[in-house]
Amino acid sequence: MRQIPVDISAATVMVAQPPQTKMKDKKTGLVAVDTDTGQPLKTVDVMFVANGEAEVMTVTVVESGITGELVMGTLVALTGLVARPWENEFNGTKRHGIAFRAAAVTAISPATSNVKG
Repeated sequence: MRQIPVDISAATVMVAQPPQTKMKDKKTGLVAVDTDTGQPLKTVDVMFVANGEAEVMTVTVVESGITGELVMGTLVALTGLVARPWENEFNGTKRHGIAFRAAAVTAISPATSNVKG
């Protein structure tokens, strides 16, 4: 699958929603796992702030890639962030979008971040 590296060096990124277990099938309770490692996957909603604009995006990461206490407002570093275009068909309707995946989501202190201001 095509992956596009994402450069976030000029942005401030903070937790908008703490990590949640990513479900493969919500009806059966089946947890999504990484196809290479078999590790459970988590999603973290982050607020991405750059060029005077803010947007919330969901990032998927393996459970072991989450470091530190990720509560709302925590500044984070996203290691190895990539965007993956996707497309599927559900009930006859084609859908498409971009999924974000990171190797790690790490809490950082304000003193070591690139927060402008």
